[in-house]
Amino acid sequence: MSWSLKNLFIIHQRGATPPRLQNRSLYQQKWQAKKDTRAYHGAQLNERQFKNVFEPRLPASNTRVSWEDKDRKLPPAAVLTYACLERRLDFIIFRSCFASSIWTARQMVLSGKVKVNDIKLANPSHMAKDGDIISVNPKAIRFLDKPDPSQPGIFKPVPFMQPFLFIPDYLEVNFNTCSTVYLRAPMLRPGKSEIPSPFPPEFHSLAYEFYVGLKKRKKKKGPVESRHYIPRNNL
Repeated sequence: MSWSLKNLFIIHQRGATPPRLQNRSLYQQKWQAKKDTRAYHGAQLNERQFKNVFEPRLPASNTRVSWEDKDRKLPPAAVLTYACLERRLDFIIFRSCFASSIWTARQMVLSGKVKVNDIKLANPSHMAKDGDIISVNPKAIRFLDKPDPSQPGIFKPVPFMQPFLFIPDYLEVNFNTCSTVYLRAPMLRPGKSEIPSPFPPEFHSLAYEFYVGLKKRKKKKGPVESRHYIPRNNL
């Protein structure tokens, strides 16, 4: 998740040539889909961190289709596999176009340049709630030109930023105050998903089945019994 030229080229290549899943077992297909989608969604997290926040129940139960969109089909609910990450503070900063990459957004949070409801937080993994206001120090935004402190800043274009200049519907961004409001969790829309991804919905479905299978196997094992060490002197 970056505005760099290399990342844009990789996304273009993946969109032009779909992943090959022929002559592979079902588990190999799921693992390959998990590997590729995780490299784009939350690459700064390791597998243990993502498994702790993964939610098998996807936020697609409140989806409503208007009369104008009745002929447009909803995408599979599995495209929201990584919706749990969109509540993270570093993700919100990146989706709001305040940072050129997810790693830059993470560094902004760690350096104390981000506030949540006027409270400074230095935790990139903080999960925002519906209605939270996230504000960023204008001095931390490198492509913000502010010649006069009494006037709002002017955004200067950065090379290769145009394909990423969009604001998701679940965010309300104010560029004059460098703040954004997290409205709700991402949802499905007729003909599209609110979470951008260079991979097809079928790939997300395989990745979702992979992580759901891990959750089921973990529940079957149950809690691990604690074993107390008995000193040899007491035997």
